[in-house]
Amino acid sequence: MSKYIGIDLGTANTIVYVRGKGIVLREPSVVAVEQRTKKVMAVGNDAKLMLGKTPGSIVAMRPLQDGVIAEFDFTTAMLRDFFKKASGSTVFSRPKVIVCVPYGVTEVEKRAVEDVTLEAGAQSVALIEEPIAAAIGSGLRVEDARGSMIVDIGGGTTEVAVTSLGGIVLSTSLRIAGDELDDSIVSYIKKKYNILIGEVTAEMLKKKIGSVHPGVDRGVMEIRGRNLLNGLPAIITVSSAEIREAMHEQVVHIIEAIRTTLENTPPELSSDIYDNGIMLSGGGALLGGLDALITHVTGIRATVAKSPLDAVAVGIGHVIEGSSDSDAVQYRNRGSR
Repeated sequence: MSKYIGIDLGTANTIVYVRGKGIVLREPSVVAVEQRTKKVMAVGNDAKLMLGKTPGSIVAMRPLQDGVIAEFDFTTAMLRDFFKKASGSTVFSRPKVIVCVPYGVTEVEKRAVEDVTLEAGAQSVALIEEPIAAAIGSGLRVEDARGSMIVDIGGGTTEVAVTSLGGIVLSTSLRIAGDELDDSIVSYIKKKYNILIGEVTAEMLKKKIGSVHPGVDRGVMEIRGRNLLNGLPAIITVSSAEIREAMHEQVVHIIEAIRTTLENTPPELSSDIYDNGIMLSGGGALLGGLDALITHVTGIRATVAKSPLDAVAVGIGHVIEGSSDSDAVQYRNRGSR
């Protein structure tokens, strides 16, 4: 019997859900490639350890950018490896797969996800829009005739959506999310201290002391980088307030997307959202004080999902297990060729 697998194919991380087992794999969406031969040397956790540390002949990179596939062959190789790991054996059966895609992606981008999944070894592939999966996985009752708002902040995209009766009524998709926050931290440290840091260090700063609300101070952190004036290694101490300042512009864009979506929401659904609140999911939901900031700006209670990092994968899992409305899935009947 073929396995049913759900995949949260993210710009930063990929999470795999297997029917009857739950989440079985959670690894970075990173591949290490030998530049001359284009041979994939490592994927996932092994490849991420190489980011910024590879010799000239090997490059560690992310094959997805802004929530969509940028490198077809490398994404295929990565997914094939993840399928094998998820199967738990060397005998690889061809699974039936449901994959999430950002809301509003083009038909060409959807087709790329389907083709990659089939090429990686899937027997068939179906798509589910990321905001619906995140809402289901966050515990929202998307099938009800009531408005709910989900804000899913991933690595490549931020999805702001209003759901009702199992579908998306209104949505805004921003290609501003975790990666852009990391880039803003790199730029800030470079401009203020003349110190160059890598994306891994920037991500660590964001996760450990990142704050977006003045009332949330997460302390300080010592980091290492390269002094751009003399080229030597350097150590500096960075505060939570500095990371808040670094991320300010990108956070404003996310807040504005929420406000714009609320302003365009039909009145009856707006009333529901005011009663139910705004649900936050994705890695960005863990930024210090983000729920308090959204509550302050909108006047509507914002809540972080119980397991924000896993919300999309858990939502796909509910569909696979048959405990949620499968009408949310776009069954495009594209089997292996």
